[in-house]
Amino acid sequence: MADIKLNKVNFSEWAITYLVERRVARLATADKEGKPYIVPVCYVFDGNSFYIALDDKPKSVSPTRLKRVRNILENPNVALLVDTYSEDWTRLGYVMVNGKGKLCNPGEPNHAHAVELLRRKYPQYYGMSIEVRPLISISPTSVHEWQASGSEVTPRPGSDFAALVKGRHVVRQFKPEPVPREIVEQTLEAAGWAPSPHGAQPWRFVVITRPELKEKLAEAMADEWQRNLEMDGDDSEVVEKRLRISHQRIVNSPVIVIPCLYLEDLHVYPDPVRAEAEVTMAVQSLGAAVQNILLSAYSLGLDTGWMCAPLFAPHVVRAALDLPDNLTPHALINMGYGAKDPPRRPHRPIYQLIVLYE
Repeated sequence: MADIKLNKVNFSEWAITYLVERRVARLATADKEGKPYIVPVCYVFDGNSFYIALDDKPKSVSPTRLKRVRNILENPNVALLVDTYSEDWTRLGYVMVNGKGKLCNPGEPNHAHAVELLRRKYPQYYGMSIEVRPLISISPTSVHEWQASGSEVTPRPGSDFAALVKGRHVVRQFKPEPVPREIVEQTLEAAGWAPSPHGAQPWRFVVITRPELKEKLAEAMADEWQRNLEMDGDDSEVVEKRLRISHQRIVNSPVIVIPCLYLEDLHVYPDPVRAEAEVTMAVQSLGAAVQNILLSAYSLGLDTGWMCAPLFAPHVVRAALDLPDNLTPHALINMGYGAKDPPRRPHRPIYQLIVLYE
């Protein structure tokens, strides 16, 4: 690939694409005595400079008192490392940029532009007031890039898929912070890329954020679930406790997403065997769409939970939300910023899951 000179520094086309697409970098700074300090950061690269937000995540000091900021004010020489590790060593690669760091304050040239770029890359920033905070700006002075010989590392958004899959887990308690609509819609857009029979996308999604509607849904489902629990022979104290927990999980979730099966666009067969298989395929694809939502949400800094109650009482959910008859609610996805991580259930090792490999 040809080299491109940006800000008097030669970047290859591969390095530019790599820097734009990767999600996390390591920022190295040093104080006036040369003592190093390194920290992972989110960043954007506009082709000339790098920008790093000093965001609202909980910190023990004000943004301008962070060690990385104090170091830059004392010693502007910095390094930014963006890298890929893989167990397949033919896919290793990195780009290391040396440069001069400084603070870019609100009102200064490029500050508003950098804020917009940061929010486009990390929608979590739409819910943070980074527009009133300084940013770290890095002007490159040199670049060093490397990738494994004979194989080009292909940059991919979201980077480490295995970490994404293993990191996602069910969360039951959420902070009361609202979730920006842009992020919710981004997770649903990911659902739209799930495989489906004939490409029909036999699912639709109901999104609820209004407290009164969540309350109405919780009460309607509680009445039905109480009947089910009583049929199971649970005593009154157990029933009351489980109903109370379920009610809280619904009304205290900032966002509720209800995936619904929608069969209008599927093939119609005259025989029951193929007709049943068509519906089964649709249900399978709905599960794939929900998994896309869960992984997308986690990659965007959100947490999720999965409640299966609507599957047992779709008519109740339909009535409570005034949904048309051609939508069949199958699940309830809680979405928001997790307040507490519950203990994780153990997962079976791979050798217990593979029953035949020949």
